[in-house]
Amino acid sequence: MRGRYICVAALLGLLLLTTALSRGVGRWLTGAPMPSERSEVAVASVDGKIYVVGGFDGQTELEVYDPTADRWTRGASFPRPAHHAAAVGINGKLLVIGGYVDGWTASDATYEYDPVTDRWRTRASLPTARGALAAAVVEGKIHAVGGVGRDRRNTGAHEVYDPAADSWTAFPALPTPRDHLAAAALGGRLYAIGGRVDGRYSDNLPANEEYDPSTKRWQARKPLPTPRSGIAAAVIDGKIFVFGGEAPSGTFNQVEAYDPTADAWSTDAPMPTARHGLGAVAIGERIYVISGGPTPGGSASSRNEIFAP
Repeated sequence: MRGRYICVAALLGLLLLTTALSRGVGRWLTGAPMPSERSEVAVASVDGKIYVVGGFDGQTELEVYDPTADRWTRGASFPRPAHHAAAVGINGKLLVIGGYVDGWTASDATYEYDPVTDRWRTRASLPTARGALAAAVVEGKIHAVGGVGRDRRNTGAHEVYDPAADSWTAFPALPTPRDHLAAAALGGRLYAIGGRVDGRYSDNLPANEEYDPSTKRWQARKPLPTPRSGIAAAVIDGKIFVFGGEAPSGTFNQVEAYDPTADAWSTDAPMPTARHGLGAVAIGERIYVISGGPTPGGSASSRNEIFAP
């Protein structure tokens, strides 16, 4: 009889372990919702606060989230309605790059926001106008990759902005031109992950390409396990975490993490709310996954879900 109890206990333990693994690693918390519902936003952090810019419905209000207080405020409005832009925080400033304006016209604008003065100003124009691009900071410079140009086709443009010189320089092109991708910087290298072909979310890609500034070369790395676009990415503990996305069949709740050292992917706890056109920002040991559409196309939300790996 005792042996039977031990056997049952072992089976229960195995079942619980299997269930935990199937749900993935990490846990989710809920933060204060954003005051407005949006999708196709540009999201970045500056000095511990998170900034949300733009939106598919032409929102210009600058939403500002303080994770410590779990509270939203608003800054000076963005200069013009835009969606599908890219944003990064650098040198205490927020930079917003490209996107679509006047409907679906690809923009070459670069705007800088100073949280101290609560003011926007224009900076040097992006050489290749494009929407649905991605950007990340590597060694003090902003790398803007991919997107859709004014011809409505993908561009492999890889252009780098030097904030000190207020100038853009063309770098080796992204090997797989695509849009609605994610970009992340880790270990002094740039990673361009996922995306789609010419704006079609029926043609999602698993591409994962790494750029090494020291050699000025791109190389293919292990593909994203779930091909998807309309995604967001953030870095914690030496890994790049990729969130969300969309396809004709629906939105994705997948959270997959890439370890460049091992060139391997792992699966983490899925998002409570599947969505696309969202933003993800790492602050401390948490990733704030904000906004995005819960159904494919023009849906929106005010979600603020917090992932603790």
